[in-house]
Amino acid sequence: MLYFLIALTLGSYFTFAAVQGDYGVFRQVEISAEAEGLKVERDKLAAELSEMQNRTKRLSDDYLDLDLLDEQAREVLGYVRADEIVIR
Repeated sequence: MLYFLIALTLGSYFTFAAVQGDYGVFRQVEISAEAEGLKVERDKLAAELSEMQNRTKRLSDDYLDLDLLDEQAREVLGYVRADEIVIR
C-alpha cells in the first residue's frame, strides 16, 4: 500500500510539473504567444528603420531630394515663402 501511495504521489507531482511547471505545456504556449508578438513588433520596427534610412539617404550630400528638404524645412522650421498664405 505504501508503494502504491508513493507511486501515486510521484505520478501526480510529475504530471502537475509537466503541465504547469516552468517548462510545462502552459508555459510553452505562453512563450509561443510572446514570440509571435515580438515578431510582429520586430517587423514593425524594421519597416520604421527602413523608412528612416530612406529619408536619411534622401537628405544626404550624395543624393539630395529638394522636395523632402522643402517639406522638412516647412515642418521643423516653420518656413513659409512670401507668396504663401498660412491658415492655422
